[in-house]
Amino acid sequence: MNEKEDIFGKTQGEIAELVKAYSLPGYTAGQITDWLYKKGVTGIDGMTNLTKKARQMLDSEFYVGRQAPSRFQQSIDGTRKYLFKVKLDKYIESVFIPETNRSTLCLSSQVGCKMGCVFCMTGKQGFLGNLSSGEILNQVMSLPEKDELTNYVFMGMGEPLANTENLLKSLEILTSIYGLGISPSRITVSTIGIIPGLEQIIEQSRCHLAVSLHTPFDEERQQMMPVQKVFPIHRIVELLKNKAHDRQRRISFEYIMFKGINDTAKHINGLTRLLNGLRCRINLIRYHPIPDVPFESSDDETIEWFRTRLNEKGILTTIRASRGKDIFAACGMLSTQYQTI
Repeated sequence: MNEKEDIFGKTQGEIAELVKAYSLPGYTAGQITDWLYKKGVTGIDGMTNLTKKARQMLDSEFYVGRQAPSRFQQSIDGTRKYLFKVKLDKYIESVFIPETNRSTLCLSSQVGCKMGCVFCMTGKQGFLGNLSSGEILNQVMSLPEKDELTNYVFMGMGEPLANTENLLKSLEILTSIYGLGISPSRITVSTIGIIPGLEQIIEQSRCHLAVSLHTPFDEERQQMMPVQKVFPIHRIVELLKNKAHDRQRRISFEYIMFKGINDTAKHINGLTRLLNGLRCRINLIRYHPIPDVPFESSDDETIEWFRTRLNEKGILTTIRASRGKDIFAACGMLSTQYQTI
């Protein structure tokens, strides 16, 4: 007996293929996607405008595949961290960040991460698997605050461009007319800079890009981010200059501030040289301490000075507010390594 497959997370093209395989009318594909992504059905039987025979055929092979959060934590600042169970009894975390004029969901793309960035709690967990497109989308569709969302950032657990196929499928469904119909300008994909995946996302998506930078100097970056050895930052910047430099896509660089390591005038000058000619912004982020890592965050005075000097040199630079630190929901703090229910 074949194990049932999730239908949630399939694109309209994929659903059209399975409809054809079952000899169902072609318009059935539109009915199914409407139920999945607009009406939010959680069971095949809920697709009431399909014939009983069609529902029985689909139910014999497919689950919808939606999963409510297992639990959540709320920060003193209103941030909420949700735990979702995924396949093979693994877990991921997503973070809902409410603000005055916007509400953002921080999405995960993998269980753990294989990139090994030394300052990241998810990296310390190691890599346990890619999320399917349905598991990515489930974080949106099963979020209690779904109707409040205005912005979506792939900055949770995992490296999105190490799971490019499922990322692109989820982006198609998020932005398409048949899916959730979200503007690509509301979505940001964050990456440490896996160049093959970056090329794909530039060609196949209009979403904004955020690149984890943290230092303009090769040797320093390689010590913090092993991926630098394979995909050096100058190649990433060159690709962005050549292929992603347009008026509709925002390019930003994430820069965690480490005390005495990357917060000097030398680094300001290095960033100015590296990013010369690229229309972009830099987001400065306070380092959030994690166990067994000796780094400290730069103090507020240094961070503000760093921002001022970069702005004076013509690079739009902002300081990102830390949210959810008390529940380990802030940047670099997500992990389900020891999670049990």
